[in-house]
Amino acid sequence: MTALLFVPLILPFLAPILARRTLDHLAPATALWVLTTSAVALAGACVATLGALVLTGLLKFPAFAALGELVHPLRAPSDYVVLPAAMAATGVLTLSAWTLARSALRQTRAFRTARTQADRRPAAGDLCVIDSPHADAYALPGRPHRIVVTTAMLRSLGPAEREALFAHERAHNRACHHYFLAAAELAAHCHPALRTARETIRLAAERAADEAAAEVTGDRRLIATAIARAALAGHASPTTRPDFAPAVTTGPVPRRVAALLQPVERRTHLKRFTAFLLVACTVLSVAAGTVGVVDFHREVEIAQGEQGP
Repeated sequence: MTALLFVPLILPFLAPILARRTLDHLAPATALWVLTTSAVALAGACVATLGALVLTGLLKFPAFAALGELVHPLRAPSDYVVLPAAMAATGVLTLSAWTLARSALRQTRAFRTARTQADRRPAAGDLCVIDSPHADAYALPGRPHRIVVTTAMLRSLGPAEREALFAHERAHNRACHHYFLAAAELAAHCHPALRTARETIRLAAERAADEAAAEVTGDRRLIATAIARAALAGHASPTTRPDFAPAVTTGPVPRRVAALLQPVERRTHLKRFTAFLLVACTVLSVAAGTVGVVDFHREVEIAQGEQGP
């Protein structure tokens, strides 16, 4: 077992800070790609590392060593280091798998409910209006994509604000933001630090849709007003939509409104440096995890007598 295996478990703790700064310093659509790719890569490196730690501990037991066809003892640090690390890794992987399964089941049920509810209503193009006293609006993935909006939400907005709302939700469906949100949800169950990064990814998706809607309507203030009114209307409204279905009221709305009301900021090389740091952190984590897993595999082959020591 090499110390490099612990690097992918430590570096993700830098992700929340770097993710927030990356969103501040990159265009939202670009930041969404960078943040999501980094989160998934960090999560993958973490899971691979935990798996290698678990196998290292298991191969210390004669029964598993025989199952792995080891003819020599596996070279690894002291049992006082390997076994506690393997037990901790087993616990973390078990907890992650359990919470991921629960989340997947909950999300699947919510998606089926939302999809069934939308399919039962007559649609005007991609727009589906649901009669409800609770204000809500979201982009529903599937075939075909739908924009689901309740009657309460429509009553809370003026005609121009409704069109702004529809432009925002269409931007979500056009860019397939549900894939980004689903990937962020998956990564969040692999490392606790990535849960905070998940919220930043959700904000990046909303900011990207805000900017796309502003380009379509040509009125940033109108988009900001529509978002603010929609958020106020749906503040206390319950919703059954799945988490990967992006909604106009998601995220810190005041921050989104402020970004729309400010002039478009020019990104400099200095401001892009934070994104480079996040990418570098991700690459380092993946590289360390890869080297650690390859080293573990080589030690197993040596223990199997396939290679010389």
